[in-house]
Amino acid sequence: MHAVLEYTYEDNYLQTREKYRSDHLRAAWEAVERGDLLLGGAVGEGPFTGLLIFAGENALEAAQAFAAADPYVTAGVVTSWTARPWTTVVGKEAATPVRP
Repeated sequence: MHAVLEYTYEDNYLQTREKYRSDHLRAAWEAVERGDLLLGGAVGEGPFTGLLIFAGENALEAAQAFAAADPYVTAGVVTSWTARPWTTVVGKEAATPVRP
């Protein structure tokens, strides 16, 4: 199973994140080491959106727990977040591969 965690950042994200960035990155790399988090980063030119991809039997729960404890979220750098299940069907890591 996969899950997508999407963040919306506050307008001055690039300035306000600095105080919390080290702790945010530490938490993200710990999630990678546990096997929960596959990829994460900013999307677009802003950057005002972040995407984090989680994997595993409890991917959605892992994404929700990550967001709830993330310093970016608790400090208000992230103004809103959404965790959703992602049905992956194509690719080497697809949870439910579908071939023609």
